[in-house]
Amino acid sequence: MTRKFLLTLLVFLPGCGTADTAPATAQPNVILITLDTTRADRMGFLGSKRGLTPHLDALAREGTVFTRAYSQAPLTTVSHATLLTGTYPPFHAVEDFSVPLPDDVPDLAVELKQRGYRTAAFVGALILDPVNGMAPNFNRGFDVYDAGYRLRRDRADDRYQSLERRAEDVVARAQKWLEASSSQPFFLWVHVFDPHEPYEAPAPWGQRHKDPYDGEIAYTDSVMGKLFDFLRQRNLMAGTTIVVASDHGEAFGEHGEFTHGVFLYDTTIHVPLVIKFHDGHWKGVRYTGQVSLVDVAPTVLAAANAPVPQEMQGRNLIPLLQRPPADLPSYAETQYPRRAFGWSALHTLRSGGQLYVQAPRPELYDVTADPETKQDLAEARKADARRMDGQLENFKKRVESGRTPENVRTKADPRLLEKLTALGYVSGGAATTKPDNELPDPKDKIQVANQLHSATLMIEQGEQARAIPTLQRILATDPQIFVAQMQLGLAYSKQKNYREAIAPLRKATDLMPTSGPAHFALGRSLLSVGEIAAAATHFEIVVTQIPQWAGAHFLLATAYAITERPQQAMDSCRTALKYEPSNYGANLLLGRMLTVHGDPAGGLPHLEKAVELRPNSAEGFRLLADTYARLGRAADAERARAAAARLRGAAPVVDP
Repeated sequence: MTRKFLLTLLVFLPGCGTADTAPATAQPNVILITLDTTRADRMGFLGSKRGLTPHLDALAREGTVFTRAYSQAPLTTVSHATLLTGTYPPFHAVEDFSVPLPDDVPDLAVELKQRGYRTAAFVGALILDPVNGMAPNFNRGFDVYDAGYRLRRDRADDRYQSLERRAEDVVARAQKWLEASSSQPFFLWVHVFDPHEPYEAPAPWGQRHKDPYDGEIAYTDSVMGKLFDFLRQRNLMAGTTIVVASDHGEAFGEHGEFTHGVFLYDTTIHVPLVIKFHDGHWKGVRYTGQVSLVDVAPTVLAAANAPVPQEMQGRNLIPLLQRPPADLPSYAETQYPRRAFGWSALHTLRSGGQLYVQAPRPELYDVTADPETKQDLAEARKADARRMDGQLENFKKRVESGRTPENVRTKADPRLLEKLTALGYVSGGAATTKPDNELPDPKDKIQVANQLHSATLMIEQGEQARAIPTLQRILATDPQIFVAQMQLGLAYSKQKNYREAIAPLRKATDLMPTSGPAHFALGRSLLSVGEIAAAATHFEIVVTQIPQWAGAHFLLATAYAITERPQQAMDSCRTALKYEPSNYGANLLLGRMLTVHGDPAGGLPHLEKAVELRPNSAEGFRLLADTYARLGRAADAERARAAAARLRGAAPVVDP
C-alpha cells in the first residue's frame, strides 16, 4: 500500500474532517436541492450541448462547480442517507430500502437545528417518505417534513397525487413555508423526483424533447428557475448557501444496464454538484479534483460556521478550494444485486486515475485514458488490481460501524414489495449467507435485471398479460430468483387466476421462508381456491413474522371463521383492529360473528364502523340491519335494510 494513498485516505476517514472550518460569519441560510436520477452529462455547466439546464447553469456561474463529484450508491435512500449524515453506507447501514436512519449517526438537520435553525424538508416521492414510504427516521431534526405519500388505489388513481408530486408542487409547498417570516436562519431541503422513471414530463417540456428523459430534465430545470426567482424576490439568494446535487444518475444501455441500481460506472455514479456559498466566495470556480457526496454535509456545516461532528467521514471541501485540485479517493457500493436478485454486491474505489470494481470477476479501468470504461485492464494489470483490492478492503474496514440493515430495522414493512413495484424497483430481499465471491457476477446477469425491471413496470401499469411471459422466460433459466417467482405469482393473482399463482408463490416461500409477503400472497391464493386449512397455515406464519400486519390477521380470522373456529377468528379480528382500527373487513367480520354468537350489542359498534368506512357497501348495511333487528331496534333495522336495497348494485362483501 503506497504512502501517498494512505495520506490521501486519511482525509475522508472518521474524525479527519473536523479541523477545517469556514471563516466566522453570521449563520447563513442553507438550501439543499437534490435532483433524483439526474445524469451529470445532461447539465450545461458540465459540458452538455443539449440546452436543457439554463437556470441551473446560471446558478453554477454564481457558485462552485465540482466537475468530478461521485455518489456513494446508485439508490435514492442509500445516497440521501450519505448526503444527510456525511457518512458512508457501511457506517450508517442504510444499504437497502426501508432501513431506518439510525439515531446515533450524525445528521445535518439535527446539527443545524441544535444551532437555532428552522428546518424543513419537502420531498418528491414515496421513496423518501419516513412514515408511509421507504425512508424511516429520515425526518430526524426537521421541524417540518412534507411527504404524505401513498400507494395508488387503482390505475385510475393519479400517480402525481399519490406516489409522487411534480417538482412544481414540491417547490410551491417549500415556498409557502419560506414565506413564514422568522428571524431564525433556516435549513431547507427540497427533493424533486421527476427525472426518475417513468419519464413523462408535463407539457410543453414533454413535447419539446424527443428524448423523454431530457424532457424531465428540462422541466425540472424550469422549476428550479422559479425557485431561484422566488429567492431573489425575497432577498434570500445572497445570504444563502445553496447546494444542488443529484443522488445518482441513470443508465441507458451503457454496460448493458438500463435505469440504475446494479452497476457503479459513471452513468449512475458521476453526479452534478454545485455549491453557491452565501458570502460569494469561490464564485465561478470549477474544481476539477475528485470529490464525493459524503463531503456535502461537513462542507455545509463548515460554511455555516458550525463544528463538524467527529463521526462524519466526509471531507470539508472549503480548504481544498484554496489549493490546487487533488483527487480524494471515492468509494461506492451497491447491495441491490445481492438483496434483490441473490447476486454479488459490488464495491468500487476511484483513486489515482483508476476505477476498481470489486466483483467475482474484478474490473480495472484507466479512467483518464478511458473515461467511458470500455477496456477492462484487470487481467493485463493484475498487480494494480490486487493493490486496489487491498486498499478497498482496508477502507471498508475503517469506515464500517458494525451496523447492518438487519440489526437497524426495528420492524418489517409488509407493503414494501408493493411500494418498490410501484416505483419500478425489483426487490425481494434475497436471502443468502454466501460470500459475494461465491455468488453470480451481476455483469453476467444484467439482462435478467433489465427484464425483471420491465416486468415490474408492466405489473404496475396493469399489464399482467405482458409481464407473465417475460417472467416465465426468466424462470426457465433462473428458477432460483425469488423475486421473479414472487412477481409471477402476483401477476396471476391480479388476473384472479389464483390456482396458477399457487405454484410460483409456493416456490417463492421455499426460496425465502422468512418472507412474510410471500406467505401472505400464497395464503390469499389458497384461500381464494378453497384450500382453507393450508391458507391458515401461511397466515399464521405471516402474523408470527410481521405481527403488526392487520390485513394478515384479518385473512387469518376469515380462514378460522370458515373452518368453524369462532373464538380464534374473533381474537384475530381484535388483533387486526389493535393495529388498524379502521380495517373494514375486520370490523365487519367481528361485528357479524359477535352478533351470530349471541352478543349483538358487542357486534353493533363494529358494524356501524364498517358502514362508516364503506358507506357504499350493501353487505355492510344488510348485516347491520340484522343486528339492529336482534336488538329490537326495528326502525333502525328498516333504515339499514333500505340502504342495503339502494346499494344492491355495489360489489357484495362475502359473509363468512
